[in-house]
Amino acid sequence: MALRSADSGKVSRDAVHHPLFARFYARISVNAETKMGMAGVRDRLLAGLSGRVIEIGAGNGLNFAHYPSAVSEIVAIEPERLLRQLAVESARRAEVPVDVVPGAAEALPVKSEAFDAVVLSLVMCSVRDVPRALAEVRRVLRPGGVVRFFEHGRGGGQAMLLTQRALDRTVWPLVSGGCHVSRDPLGSLRAAGFELGPVRRVMMPENGPVLPSSYCVLGTAWRPPVSERPPAPVGE
Repeated sequence: MALRSADSGKVSRDAVHHPLFARFYARISVNAETKMGMAGVRDRLLAGLSGRVIEIGAGNGLNFAHYPSAVSEIVAIEPERLLRQLAVESARRAEVPVDVVPGAAEALPVKSEAFDAVVLSLVMCSVRDVPRALAEVRRVLRPGGVVRFFEHGRGGGQAMLLTQRALDRTVWPLVSGGCHVSRDPLGSLRAAGFELGPVRRVMMPENGPVLPSSYCVLGTAWRPPVSERPPAPVGE
């Protein structure tokens, strides 16, 4: 087990507390599995993973049923109490070992370089400090390890972007559990030093009205492998 007391900052057992939104999210996320095509998105997000995986912001644990059997262990971080309780129930039904743990993305309670893969699924929109959270992702991922992500963010034309920014400054985070719709997940991953691989643009719902939260990206990134140290000059 890779758990530790987070040395990057103390985190309470309930780093996030949005009980009303958690109940709403738990309800709509189940419906989204079939009605919005999320089950297929989860399959594509997790296909081919193996080894030890940490999922950050696991929510109510709907990803757990989609992990391939080559995954040896999942540590699932979820800060919101109600969603964490639902994730524990999902973990009991999973076919791969899952340990659901309280914690926040900005201070992960696990050891450095302990995981082969990190899964980010609709979480970068709501973390308080995106650069710090991605620095933690980089810390816990082994060199050459993979990041799988499915995130929503800015998209559409100028009018939609202005709408997204206005919503982020006003009502959206208040009614959506701290979510933001105008963040740039791909830019944030690049800025954090990850190498981006294949990325697919996805609209959610796939067939339905276009919402400020509809613009999603599904893809892969890597933590660059550690560069070999150059040989010392002759004579040293």
